[in-house]
Order: sequence, then C-alpha cells, then structure tokens
Amino acid sequence: MFVYNVKINGSKVFKIFLACVIVIIICILAIICFRIFTGANQASKNSTCMPPSGVSKISAKNYTNILKTVHENIDNYVGIKINFTGYVYRVLDLTDNQFVLARDMIISSDFQTVIVGFLCEFEKAKDYKDNTWVEVTGEITKGDYHGNMPIIKVTDMKQVDKPNEEFVYPPDESYIPTSGIL
Repeated sequence: MFVYNVKINGSKVFKIFLACVIVIIICILAIICFRIFTGANQASKNSTCMPPSGVSKISAKNYTNILKTVHENIDNYVGIKINFTGYVYRVLDLTDNQFVLARDMIISSDFQTVIVGFLCEFEKAKDYKDNTWVEVTGEITKGDYHGNMPIIKVTDMKQVDKPNEEFVYPPDESYIPTSGIL
C-alpha cells in the first residue's frame, strides 16, 4: 500500500488560480469585442433600421412620439419618407393644397381630445373633403407655417376606412428616436 503525503503550498495555488481567472476574463473580453465589431459590420451592411421600401410606417402607438420628435428636431428628419393614416383637417389660413393629416389625441380620463397631426401639401388635396380618412405617403421637408415646421410633401394619397385605433395618446418618455430614423 502506497501512501502519499501531499503538502499544498498556498501561495502557488493562489497564483495558479489567479492566472486561470485572468485567462478566462481575457477570453470573455475577446469574445465580446469580436461580437461587437462583427455585429456592427453586419448592421451597416444590412441597414435593418430602415424598412426595405425606404418608407417608415407610422402606427397609432408611435404616432405622437414621432410627431413630437420630428417637430423638435426637424433638420434630422428632412428627406425621410413616411406613411401614415389620419383624417383630413383644415383651418382657415391653409392654402388649397394644404391640410393637416390629423388624429384625435386623448388628453384626459373622460376622453377629452385635441387634434394633432402633420401639415401636408398635396396638389390634389382639394379633392378630399374634411374628416375623410386617408393614407398618406410622403417625404418630410422643412417649411414655414407660423415658424419652422415639418411639412409632408405627399407623393401618394388614398381614401381608407376609419381605423379601429382612431385615437392616439400623448407621447411617452420611453420613446428614444435614433437621429434620422423613425
């Protein structure tokens, strides 16, 4: 029968353990850096932020967040193509080719609303009566209507049925836009 008496030197075990931990940390950091850089390259090649058609679809859920963001940062969004639905709303000082593509925003618990929307310009705007629900595709431009304002130059407009989600809600603070991308 063989009996081994092993004496463990504490400082050597600690040094070996510390070296192993450092090697593991370096490997993890290398993997993370690799994934970050290869992911960034794939994202720039893919351009997944913008839809394939190049037109951003605005929904009832993000409507007021986008409306607020575009009004606050007009220059960042000039040239972006958008598509959204609303109803035709006119005020007295608009020209024949202008209208507001409006939605009713609920501002209180007893369903009091205010009208919000993008100012739009379209050559055939006078063909659409007030309160007609339409779907609009156009490009954001910078214009002047009582000061600097985003104006949608409409390229396509068609009449649609009133959507199920006809009301929108005030912008929330959780929406963080990426500059120039909706």
